Amino acid sequence: MVNTARMPTAHDVLRCFRPARYALLLALPSLPAQAHSFGRLYTLPMPFWLYAWSASAVLLLSFLAAALLWRQPSAPATRHRPTGRTIPGSTAGLTLLRLFALAALLLCIATGLWGPHDAYANVNMTLFWIGFVLVGTWASALIGDWYALINPWQTLSRCIGHYWPRYRQGLWRYPARLGVWPALTLYAAFIWIELLGQIQPHGLALLLIAYTAVNLVGAGLVGTDDWFRHCEFFSVLLSLLALMAPVVITQQGRALQVRFRPPFSALLTTPASRPGEVPLVLFMLASTAFDGFRETATFVGWYWTDFYHWAQPWLGQNPFAAYPRLFAGYPRWQTAALLLTALLYVAVYRGFVAFSKFACGSPAAHREWARLFVYSLLPIALVYHVSHYWTLLLTQGLSLFPQLSDPFGTGADYLGTRGWLNSAVIPDLVTVWHVQ
Repeated sequence: MVNTARMPTAHDVLRCFRPARYALLLALPSLPAQAHSFGRLYTLPMPFWLYAWSASAVLLLSFLAAALLWRQPSAPATRHRPTGRTIPGSTAGLTLLRLFALAALLLCIATGLWGPHDAYANVNMTLFWIGFVLVGTWASALIGDWYALINPWQTLSRCIGHYWPRYRQGLWRYPARLGVWPALTLYAAFIWIELLGQIQPHGLALLLIAYTAVNLVGAGLVGTDDWFRHCEFFSVLLSLLALMAPVVITQQGRALQVRFRPPFSALLTTPASRPGEVPLVLFMLASTAFDGFRETATFVGWYWTDFYHWAQPWLGQNPFAAYPRLFAGYPRWQTAALLLTALLYVAVYRGFVAFSKFACGSPAAHREWARLFVYSLLPIALVYHVSHYWTLLLTQGLSLFPQLSDPFGTGADYLGTRGWLNSAVIPDLVTVWHVQ
């Protein structure tokens, strides 16, 4: 039984699920899965049901192995503490990196306003979506919270706070009960824009200008520290992903401290204590899942076939006449599906949390149990994100080199890389399937 004098650990919970007491449930992989369309039909290298059952068997066996073999924690918590050394006098390089990040933000804005209109030719689309959002996310899980050191919006706020100390402190104290809910709200809006907004280079520039204004105003209202700790969603997301990194880089005065730890160990020693962290992590999973599912024939058919059949009394029997109204309503259908996917993930997660709490007979609050396990989903979210988007590095990411050399599409070659990698690399579909 779980010791009620403290919060239960993962080891405590696993002991509750001994095979002699509870049978693990195996979800039947009966739903067909379809990948993104590549312009032609693709036959999987082996039947999908074989993949699905194999993956389910591996998952089941891993739980059984943990329940049978994990009798004691593998190491005390003190062994997971980072160890390392301080690098004195390294803030000059850090200042250059901050200026570089700020220059990249300004470049994305400038090229969006005055650069090429083609999304595949404008450097701001590639630099922001691929270089920052995609690669920056993965880098956080490898080298630590690099973004906290060179965040361009935080750099701007610090510059204002240097000359106006009252700005740095904020007008109001940030309410602790809000936790990271503001970051989740901004993140949900960002995902909607990314997936459904059909944003172009000019629109991205306006979005970055608006987000810059939101950060500068927000930091002035609640203080720069609280704003970038709880509200600026890139700071919150990347700091969570950095818990998986084997490297911890922090600034100590005018020096940088570099420490090392076992990969993923911080997920075991860092509690999820802020309100809103559970739905935030679940939304990371749900949004990636939705992005894949919305491209399938099943999802499209639900609207254009099933919904139309149900709505024929209002839309009429002629599908061609109903098409304009159906087309106008499709974004709303996708928005509702995105929200429902997020709610479904929250409901399933909390359902299993409630089951584990019941199985262990613990009187601990349901909310505390939900926070206890939510960080275990971060590696799943990361790997799913990598498998879903890695092809973008080959198909679009490599064009960053020629685009940076001619950012405004004037025919210039400032870096001498205009002729580099002008042809997209299209990966073989067999490779894509096996990697995913």
